[in-house]
Amino acid sequence: MEMVSQLFRSLTSPDSTLAASLARWAPIPLRLIVGYGFIAHGYAKIVKHPEVFAMILQALGVPAPHLMAWATILIELLGGLAILLGALVPLASIPMAVVLLVAIFTVHLPFGFTSIKLMAVTAAGPQFGPPGYETDLLYLACLVALVIGGSGPYAVDALIKRSIQRFTA
Repeated sequence: MEMVSQLFRSLTSPDSTLAASLARWAPIPLRLIVGYGFIAHGYAKIVKHPEVFAMILQALGVPAPHLMAWATILIELLGGLAILLGALVPLASIPMAVVLLVAIFTVHLPFGFTSIKLMAVTAAGPQFGPPGYETDLLYLACLVALVIGGSGPYAVDALIKRSIQRFTA
């Protein structure tokens, strides 16, 4: 038990070198889940046909629904890839945040915060209600954390930063 207590103290102490060395790895799971999540959503829109997504946008009253459907798909695919690779994260985060905010205010807000609403369990399996804006806020929080805290190790942004430092030195 003492060993667990020591480990906890070393991880939570602000001047701990262990905590500092582990903290630099924190952006990696954020990049992986956000990048993969956006790519998965963009890919789903492609597989289900962009025209279908454009019709949904039109029903929501989004102007230029065909253009906005393709813009959203490209932002999700390319932005997701950029986040996954840690490439130009501050720049890629802006249109990604816009997509999330539009989703919150045009689709999810009326359904409240919770993203998973178990309505019933039937012989066919669980039945869920419409998702709220919880997941969108989690994605936004991750993007903010990546912009403020950096992309972490094994990121294209780190390579760009090193190249710029070498060039200007």
